[in-house]
Amino acid sequence: MIKCLYCKSIITGRKDKRFCNSYCKSAYHNIQNREKEDTFFKKVDKQLKKNRKILKGFNKAGLVTVRKEKLVKEGFDPKYFTHYWKNNKGQVYLFCYEYGFLELKENTKKKYLLVIWQSYMDTT
Repeated sequence: MIKCLYCKSIITGRKDKRFCNSYCKSAYHNIQNREKEDTFFKKVDKQLKKNRKILKGFNKAGLVTVRKEKLVKEGFDPKYFTHYWKNNKGQVYLFCYEYGFLELKENTKKKYLLVIWQSYMDTT
């Protein structure tokens, strides 16, 4: 006795049949494909939210410098950001929603300058 992979009803007909009708076949494959697509989206979304939370936690004053290793240790991944802003000096600040960071290098130590999005950034 073979059961439909989607609705679990008993299938009649060929021995290699996996679905009782075309609706069940389509619904089953839609669910499988949706799970595959969501995996990447969920991974990116989760990391963006994590980055924002970390930046917010370290940036209580609105402008602070933090060692890169401290942020990375908390789970921060600088490859994930929502947008960027370039200042007049050509420096590019990367943002996770309203919290941004600029990579700096002091001596041999990598640091991030943490900022919060400002209204003047909208005009450039």
